[in-house]
Amino acid sequence: MSGAQPIHAELIAVIVAVSDGAPKVLTLSDGSALPAGPLESGHQSLQAGLRNWVERQTGHTLGHVEQLYTFADPDRSRAGRSISISYLGLTRETRTKLGGQVSWQDWYRYFPWEDRRAPATGIDLTIKPGLARWVDEAADRQSRAVRCFALDGAPWNEDLTLSRYELLYEAGLVREAARDGRPVHGDFAPGIAMTADHRRILATAISRLRATIKYRPVVFELLPDQFTLLDLQHCIEALAGHTLHKGNFRRLIEGQTLLEETGTLASGPGRPAKLFRFSAAIRAERAQAGTRLPLARP
Repeated sequence: MSGAQPIHAELIAVIVAVSDGAPKVLTLSDGSALPAGPLESGHQSLQAGLRNWVERQTGHTLGHVEQLYTFADPDRSRAGRSISISYLGLTRETRTKLGGQVSWQDWYRYFPWEDRRAPATGIDLTIKPGLARWVDEAADRQSRAVRCFALDGAPWNEDLTLSRYELLYEAGLVREAARDGRPVHGDFAPGIAMTADHRRILATAISRLRATIKYRPVVFELLPDQFTLLDLQHCIEALAGHTLHKGNFRRLIEGQTLLEETGTLASGPGRPAKLFRFSAAIRAERAQAGTRLPLARP
């Protein structure tokens, strides 16, 4: 059709690691962008193109990745019609110094309200007042706000990261919404904005990962070959954004065929802790094996 805008396909990678009790994401431009690049005619496949861009931009070689989501919203693209094909990869943070503006960033820098391990989340001070003004404009918005942000005594659902970000965008309470011309209803929610739709894509990855760890042992990809039960607990808490009851967590883990003892102890101060590894069955078939995220709070 003459005069039609060209459609561009962009490949975007969300590469996640957990280190020192923090969930990290690999970024460019000092934390404002995810590794990304256009699909080119020379790429043999979408994944091949993604791997090429990530390695070229960050020097990091990807292991297993899975397709996350395809975004094609015309009103969220500023340069013609663009299709964003995103992938999620799990890895371990590289300790070598990254070049240029490549860095590992704590994902709670972008979504501080998602970290419920500490009482101060910024919801009461900055998000609730803006949501109240937005809700007052239409009665049907109240139930969404209550469900997403656990208002009026509703339970917090850690899986709703994307829904919360989308609601804040619709309410004009994140900088990306104002950048796209949406009306603002109050102070912006805390958190670092990202280029284009990259914070939305990161929110999608967090929601996917938080849901996935409840039925698949994907933390296998994030931990060293040997680890303590406390290491495992801290990894899950970092991803889920809330603390777990230590006793309940250990009883649940010990009641599954998820781990096996290595026969060695961790070095360090204090009483030595046993080292574990994932069982042979999990190592062989971890994508199909089932496990539950223990959600018991203290």
